Amino acid sequence: MVMDRILQFLFVVAVPLVLVAGAVVTLFAVGALFYALENPDALRQWVEGMFRRGPKPPKTTGPDHYYRPYWAK
Repeated sequence: MVMDRILQFLFVVAVPLVLVAGAVVTLFAVGALFYALENPDALRQWVEGMFRRGPKPPKTTGPDHYYRPYWAK
């Protein structure tokens, strides 16, 4: 008896949440599709950017570098 009421309550709460989440995902997918159709160059640049390597980390300067901080004498 109590389990049936809990299952009914969960069904009443879960079904609308699933429907709303599905609608939001569908709207997002349709918007992304239209954006890709209107801007194919931006889409190509975005996809290529995902596979491009990041910039190399900076290197420290050597002792013979022209710049020396004022505190290093």
